[in-house]
Amino acid sequence: MRDALLIALFAFLGATTAGVLGAGVLLLIRRRSLTAHMAVVAAVAVAAMLAGTLAVARAMFLSRHDLSVVTTVVAMAAVVSLVTALLLGRWVVARSRELALAARSFGDGGDFAAPDGPAAAEFAALSRELEATSVRLAESRDRERALESSRRELVAWISHDLRTPLAGLRAMAEALEDGVAADPDRYLRQIRTEVERLNDMVGDLFELSRIHAGALSLSPARMSVYDLVGDALAGADPLAREHGVRLVGDGVEPVPVEVDGREMSRVLGNLLVNAIRRTPADGTVAVSARRAGEGVVLSVTDGCGGIPEEDLPRVFDTGWRGSDARTPPAGAGLGLAIVRGIVEAHRGRADVRNVDGGCRFEVTLPAAG
Repeated sequence: MRDALLIALFAFLGATTAGVLGAGVLLLIRRRSLTAHMAVVAAVAVAAMLAGTLAVARAMFLSRHDLSVVTTVVAMAAVVSLVTALLLGRWVVARSRELALAARSFGDGGDFAAPDGPAAAEFAALSRELEATSVRLAESRDRERALESSRRELVAWISHDLRTPLAGLRAMAEALEDGVAADPDRYLRQIRTEVERLNDMVGDLFELSRIHAGALSLSPARMSVYDLVGDALAGADPLAREHGVRLVGDGVEPVPVEVDGREMSRVLGNLLVNAIRRTPADGTVAVSARRAGEGVVLSVTDGCGGIPEEDLPRVFDTGWRGSDARTPPAGAGLGLAIVRGIVEAHRGRADVRNVDGGCRFEVTLPAAG
């Protein structure tokens, strides 16, 4: 038993000495290639075995012949281990370089393509993660391009929409100033109408900028959807009468929600105004509210005749109006973008789909606990 303990002790001391030296070498070459690290690890393993063997052999007073045999065997094992470590290190380095080149391609705007050939499990997992990242980056780039295009269109459209009423205001102001206005009161009423329109447009731009900047501050409170819809219908009733459109509250359930009443009133108001303006005279705009799973669905259905399928994904984009006509009733194309921003700020979702004779805008909100 005592001899076995001595052998273990001498072997441990020899191996520990080799391990400490190997750790020092690894620390010194920590910035070098992985091939050098693997070669050092293989050398440490063999050196540890050799040091332990020599320590035990010297302690056991082996003959010179036996000691040379043991040393030769360990030396051959060291050569094979080092060659194997170098080959493995070169393969790992080559594979990592291939992955680096592939990753650089999708970082420069391309798509990631995993290198051909077999790969270790870790490299295969890394390739899958890089492929997923490449897909997310491509989607992000597409969204950024779409957003930038939308912003450019918005700037062009807003510039046009601001220039038209401003030109009219300037002409009417000059007519009043020169005393050539045949009906000054009518000019003053028209000026007030144009100023209100410009004020609404500026208000929409300010609201949209707050949404995009993440500065929309909400003050949620528990309220009934029934009251929310009732207030929105009452506010939109004068416009509906003016356009000859019927407003109907169809199946509005008194479901509780926790929302910012002012912002959600704006959401329903924008949807109702949009629906009324798109619905022909003698048409109907229906509003409903129902519980659906863990949420509440508010819907506004109009009689616009439907939206082309290719335009449905763009309905909530900034500046979208559904036609190229820049007529005043079309607004600035910001209402639905504001709707989506406010709804998403409430952790909800805004959708649109075509129905028989028109389209239905749905707002899904989490129900109050």
